[in-house]
Amino acid sequence: MKIAELISRYKAGQRDFRNLNLMAVNLRNLNLSGANFSGANLTKANLAKADLSQVNLSDAILTGANLTDTKLIMANLTNANLSEVDLSQADLRGAILRGMVN
Repeated sequence: MKIAELISRYKAGQRDFRNLNLMAVNLRNLNLSGANFSGANLTKANLAKADLSQVNLSDAILTGANLTDTKLIMANLTNANLSEVDLSQADLRGAILRGMVN
């Protein structure tokens, strides 16, 4: 899925983006709160300064992703692969961090 299509669908109210291949995608500064990215491949994605509050990232692959200054408030990161992820200044208040790979 191309980024423009993802953003368009999100703005239209869609929140289910499970199992998508979003490798190396640039979602910097976007508000995607409440979306479901469980099982998605976000390897090397740029999510810096994005609002991912209440996002489901369970079982997602985030290897090498940039999550600098990202809002992950109440996000579900259960079993997410966070190897080599930059979480500098990320807001993880209330985030579920069980079973993560790092």
